[in-house]
Amino acid sequence: MIPKLLSLLCFRPRLKPSLSAWPSSVVALRSSVTLQCISPTPCLYFILKKEGVVLKSSKPDDLGEKTADFHITELQQRDAGFYTCEYYRKHRLARVSPASDGLLLLVTGYLPKPSLQAHLWSTVTTGGKVTLRCQNITNVSGSVMFALLKVGSAWPVQTRKAAGLQLDFSLQNVTARDSGRYSCVYYLERIPFFASGPSDPLEISVTDPPCTKSEGYTMGNLIRLGMAAVVVLMVGIFLVEAWYSRRVSPSRPR
Repeated sequence: MIPKLLSLLCFRPRLKPSLSAWPSSVVALRSSVTLQCISPTPCLYFILKKEGVVLKSSKPDDLGEKTADFHITELQQRDAGFYTCEYYRKHRLARVSPASDGLLLLVTGYLPKPSLQAHLWSTVTTGGKVTLRCQNITNVSGSVMFALLKVGSAWPVQTRKAAGLQLDFSLQNVTARDSGRYSCVYYLERIPFFASGPSDPLEISVTDPPCTKSEGYTMGNLIRLGMAAVVVLMVGIFLVEAWYSRRVSPSRPR
């Protein structure tokens, strides 16, 4: 019964899958990347497309699987571009699902790397704002985009279109999760998506405001003082009780 139900779900898929990249959608020349297609329902076949052209198909080992991994090794500049995936089941009544949202894969290293600097300080307190300036050193013909990257993130933190050779990225209301190593790249907005090498990494540190720390210390001191007072009080009560007991007790016979 369940296999038949799964088959029917795959015959006329209405929900589009999702496509993600690991370790990142911005990868270095001659490195490797895994594109994972996830369907909302278990199906037998997945298709990976680049710019609308079928590149690969995959069949999970288990009917209950909802994912398919597509591995691309020894990445070259020609591998950059927009990727989508679809899922379907081989049957005369089957239909291919809607395509996933497009994933832009960038292969870095074709253009000279930019520089990344923090405006004023690279250390900021929680809730504050930090501005990171990515600056290109060469003129590039065509529409150019800038992307802010963070180590450990599979997606660019921000992408913006540039009007000149530099662009400011703003991180608002930062928290400890925003701490880390950042870099930036610039790339052509359209085919062939030439991308620069990443800038040298910049460490951003988010700290607690001084008042928060002093309040924490004050509260800790109050707790310790309170506990000390309780201990002193208990010792005092014990001594008074012992003294009183000795006063009211009958004298020992001589």
